[in-house]
Order: sequence, then structure tokens, then C-alpha cells
Amino acid sequence: MRSELIDVPTGGTEVVYDLTSRCEQFVAAEAHQAQGDGLLHVFVPHATAGVAILETGAGSDTDLLAVLEELLPRGFGWRHRHGSPGHGRDHVLPALIPPYASVPVLDGRMMLGTWQSICLVDTNVDNPRRQIRLSWLAG
Repeated sequence: MRSELIDVPTGGTEVVYDLTSRCEQFVAAEAHQAQGDGLLHVFVPHATAGVAILETGAGSDTDLLAVLEELLPRGFGWRHRHGSPGHGRDHVLPALIPPYASVPVLDGRMMLGTWQSICLVDTNVDNPRRQIRLSWLAG
């Protein structure tokens, strides 16, 4: 298995950050050496972020953040209270949006659907930079 840690600047706002092109670059380098087939695993080693596969650019990313605010409102009486107000919700987020995703790769191409993108979902405004671990398991 080959693995690489990448840095992602998320800024100080809630974000759905598209990782697809960076994943494609990683897969292209790895799949070339492994005859094209394998599995890409994307993992965020943080307690307050997740990885989602969804459509971006047509409003779904914004809708996701809006739904998360409805499900996990900052104003709720969170017991986990360090950080900015409502930070407890950020620690609950990975229970709804897991910190990982796996994507099959055939002939050097990720087998995503037409409108699917691999995204970091980060509601933690206290953390302006994230790390993502990309791992390649050759088939």
C-alpha cells in the first residue's frame, strides 16, 4: 500500500472542499505503476471533519452545509464546549459524514458516477488547514 498526506487550506469558514482533482493526480501516479486497477482510500485524520461523495457546483454542496446546520445547530446546548461557540457540533459531524471514503479504480480511472466528486466536509471554523491521507491499494 502506498500512502500520501496532503494539506488542504479550508480557511475560517464552513466548507465542502472538492478533492477530486487531487485524488485523480494521486491515482494517476499510483495506477501507472500498478497496471491500472486498485482502490483509492481517502481519510481525514481529524475529529471534526468528514469525507463525502456528492455532486458539487449545482448547489448540493451549499445544501449539505445548510442541512448540517439544521441537524447540528451551533446554538444547541453542546456539552463539548472548547473552541468557538457551537464547536461541539463539529465533533459530532464525523458520526454523520464519516472521515473516510473508498473509490474503486479500473484502468487508472476512479469509478465515480458522472456527477460525483470526492469532498472534504469541514464545519470547524477554528481549523484553517486540514490534512487528508490518500492511500492506494493495488488490485
